[in-house]
Amino acid sequence: MVFAAILLMLVGTINIIYGIGALDDANVFVNDTRFILTNLNTLGWVLIILGVIQLTAGFSLITGNTYGRVIGIIAGTFGALGALLSIGGNRPWWSLCVFALCVYVVYGIVVFDPEERAPARGV
Repeated sequence: MVFAAILLMLVGTINIIYGIGALDDANVFVNDTRFILTNLNTLGWVLIILGVIQLTAGFSLITGNTYGRVIGIIAGTFGALGALLSIGGNRPWWSLCVFALCVYVVYGIVVFDPEERAPARGV
């Protein structure tokens, strides 16, 4: 669960950086690029808000709260959808990597069972 939380915080940080780049009209976004959200300011704010939610969910997952699991699943799902919405331009691999990380995080959170114990060692 801690590994999924760290990955979720990593994705949240990447989304915040990506959102700041969209707000700042950085050179990452080529002029002929078409996104689902055509206004880069809107895309930037959506990514920043999503990143903050993902960071909050990651920190809550580390503490082991049920709230963290629920928000982690929701934030990971929205992160995957946001990554799919931002695919476009010359570098679609960045968004596809974020999508893959979000899917892996959601899978890790859903599959984790805190009641499961390690098999007993012995003869």
